[in-house]
Amino acid sequence: MPHYRAEPIAPGPFEPNWNSLKSQYRPPDWFRDAKFGVWAHWGPQCQPEAGDWYARHMYVQGHWQSDYHRKTYGHPADAGFIDVIGDWKAENWDPDDLLDLYVKAGAKYFVAMANHHDNFDNYASRWHGWNSTRMGPMRDIVGIWAEKTRARGLKFGASNHGAHVWHWWQPAYGYDPEGNRAGERYDASKLTKEDGAGTFWEGLDPQDLYGGAVMPLPDGITDAKSAEQWHEAHDGIWDEAPPEANRAFAESWYRRCRDLVDRYRPDLLYFDNHDLPLGQAGLDMAAHFYNASLGWNGGRMKVVLNTKLLPGERAGALVEDVERGFRSEIIPHPWQTDTCIGDWHYRRDIFENKQYKSAASVVHRLCDVVAKNGNLLLSVPIRGDGTIDAEERRIVEEIGDWNARHGEAIFGSRPWRVSGEGPTTLPEGLFGESSVSPFSGDDVRFTTKDNTVYAATLGPKSGPLSISSLADNSATGTGQVEHVEVIGSEATIPFSRDETGLHLTIPERVGHAFGLVLRISGRGLS
Repeated sequence: MPHYRAEPIAPGPFEPNWNSLKSQYRPPDWFRDAKFGVWAHWGPQCQPEAGDWYARHMYVQGHWQSDYHRKTYGHPADAGFIDVIGDWKAENWDPDDLLDLYVKAGAKYFVAMANHHDNFDNYASRWHGWNSTRMGPMRDIVGIWAEKTRARGLKFGASNHGAHVWHWWQPAYGYDPEGNRAGERYDASKLTKEDGAGTFWEGLDPQDLYGGAVMPLPDGITDAKSAEQWHEAHDGIWDEAPPEANRAFAESWYRRCRDLVDRYRPDLLYFDNHDLPLGQAGLDMAAHFYNASLGWNGGRMKVVLNTKLLPGERAGALVEDVERGFRSEIIPHPWQTDTCIGDWHYRRDIFENKQYKSAASVVHRLCDVVAKNGNLLLSVPIRGDGTIDAEERRIVEEIGDWNARHGEAIFGSRPWRVSGEGPTTLPEGLFGESSVSPFSGDDVRFTTKDNTVYAATLGPKSGPLSISSLADNSATGTGQVEHVEVIGSEATIPFSRDETGLHLTIPERVGHAFGLVLRISGRGLS
């Protein structure tokens, strides 16, 4: 494969290879201290309020999102995702209101989605006309988020999901296998630059949005199930290698990502990829980001680069993200999990059916992640008009109430000798949320800061509580326990200690509805 670098990377000590990245990169202290960030996974796919991956699934006959699109916009041979983009105006977006809410919730960094697999740039893209300054909101979404985030003292991040455009979009070049329009190709197969005359996208080539027909559904498939299986086997792949059938794609991705980095100078850059994307292009981008950031920050490393499923031999070269997943124990390198209180792109029926994650579950997740040397990046879905719904606002406010009271156990903390104890077991790795039982008041997570140990119960707790990790003369229980209190309460907490644990009696109605946090002080505990 050719070398895809479109321009020389920024000068500096980092070279575009794994040995250089791993041997020199160290995560900045701001990230290790921050613990909690909020993510606006927001773009034109939020406009239909019909959930994640709408732009792909609307072209898959029989999928519920395709049914929705046909009822709302029309048949995808006549009205495609371009028409959804035209509807997206973000007319009620108030970034000041949202960011003030997230600051009150305790967020120390904020991440804006720069582009999704739909190939639409939410910024003033130098290389791509399909962007939010040229159509839709007619504003530099990322630029506005960045300015207002930094004005509040938060670190700013941007997420780039564009490396999979080349295969993700292929259903747009397909057709209905069944019905009265069977065999008629969808809009991506038909639209040309000339068709834009007199429209909001005049002068642009739709093929630059849809990515080109590199593996369209072949002719002759006559049932929806077979078409779905074909897509899953061919364009449904999650391959990080540069596409052989579209050899200019990696260079285009690199140019656009470099433009994003150089223009907005993010403190955090999130790649929605397993390992780094697109072979050498991804390595080039990582080295450029690190080197360029040293120039922005007086030679000091202050940025974070996220990817997922990083092989063990590359640990430490960047900050690994565990999407909607868990770690089973403390990880020596700082890491991050990202999750969402609903669907990644706004989905109205989750609101209507009250199916969001509760604030309590988010807080419990935060305690678990931080105890294991991680950060929690929480997505709060935004509607197409730029607002969040009343239920989301209530959840974020409740998270903020808990953090305002217990934040000393979270922000700026470090893992203790063990992450915790309790009956709930967690799977290791990505996408484990749906298989996990809720935490309980018998699950405890530890952090430490300033010679103090904090123990958070992941559910309400009163009466007897024994913490075996603080057993006298145990490997983890070295040191003297001199004082125990519940944060936010003036109640006296009697305790005793023996070779089976630290034994406490928790009075009724102390702590918080989500659980209590113990502040345990003494000599040699941390």
